Amino acid sequence: MQGEQRHFANNLKALRAKHNYTQADLAQLVGVTRKTINTIENRVFIPSTFLAIKLAQAFNVTVEDIFYIEKP
Repeated sequence: MQGEQRHFANNLKALRAKHNYTQADLAQLVGVTRKTINTIENRVFIPSTFLAIKLAQAFNVTVEDIFYIEKP
């Protein structure tokens, strides 16, 4: 779709809240720092495929349930 700008977005914070995980809890579960979780939630950092899969597994959802592309 030429001319359309798209943004990588996520539902990570909502999923984390639904499971009563702190950023530190989730970070420890998937083997990263709390700051990494924070930067993903705030769309500063796009995780690797490996980390995206680990996050999905932590919540027992698909990668697409967490990460998506949105139009501005």
